[in-house]
Amino acid sequence: MSVRLGYGTNGLTDLRLDDALSLLADLGYEGVGLTLDHMHLDPMAPELASRTAKVARRLGELGLGVTVETGARYVLDPRRKHGPTLLDADPDGRARRSELLVTAVRVAADLGAHAVHCFSGITPEGTDDFAAWKRLGESLAPVLEAAERAGVPLAIEPEPGHLLATIADFHRLRDQLGDPEPLGLTLDIGHCQCLEPASPVECVRAVAPWLRHVQIEDMRRGVHEHLPFGDGEIDFPPVLEALGATGYQGLTVVELPRHSHAGPEQARRSIEFLRTVLADTAARPAKGA
Repeated sequence: MSVRLGYGTNGLTDLRLDDALSLLADLGYEGVGLTLDHMHLDPMAPELASRTAKVARRLGELGLGVTVETGARYVLDPRRKHGPTLLDADPDGRARRSELLVTAVRVAADLGAHAVHCFSGITPEGTDDFAAWKRLGESLAPVLEAAERAGVPLAIEPEPGHLLATIADFHRLRDQLGDPEPLGLTLDIGHCQCLEPASPVECVRAVAPWLRHVQIEDMRRGVHEHLPFGDGEIDFPPVLEALGATGYQGLTVVELPRHSHAGPEQARRSIEFLRTVLADTAARPAKGA
């Protein structure tokens, strides 16, 4: 069973990026979910190309794979969390978010990343459903073009409370855009537990053809709170077994963005938990044996 474990830098924001990467390599992670933010490879600061090349060299030295994540809270607007979004009422705001994602694609290509993660954003007040989906498609068009040129998949994440909140919403977007080759899915295992009608195991199996990035943490039904493993309700052995069976080759990244105050310890506990689950799952007799 092949599951490549990574950890998200949005859960290590109190560490310098090089210190975070060294920590993850020392703990035995195979990769990192790198959130472009002011403290970690700032996408808005000067000399991005040279800074990206330096990070690429360091990733190579440490033997770490990478996914580029774009969930920084205030990277575009210091006063508005995650703003502006792809759905913003202001077309200039939507364009700024699209431009950031195009930049993320360029960074991902330079890093040798296996995907770029993104999300739709929350529908602005007073915006009807038709207009929101139209804005999303139009805002993603230049990003998908950049992703196709770079050969880096764009993996959009269903996020509770957003316009694109569920796996069904992902398929709605895919159909709306004519199933573009660069468009794939970020599956957050906790989000499946939180609000999908199917179980996390069923979700993994159902989305296998479109799976480009995976995030993982514990969670409870109906509560969007990213929890350390063991603090929620997810039965992880069948989830990891299903994930390994899909043939997915990208990273499975631990997503604990509200635990940076204890980031190094959470990173250690997380990989110990997941390694134990993977070992126990691999040791179980195959069904029918």
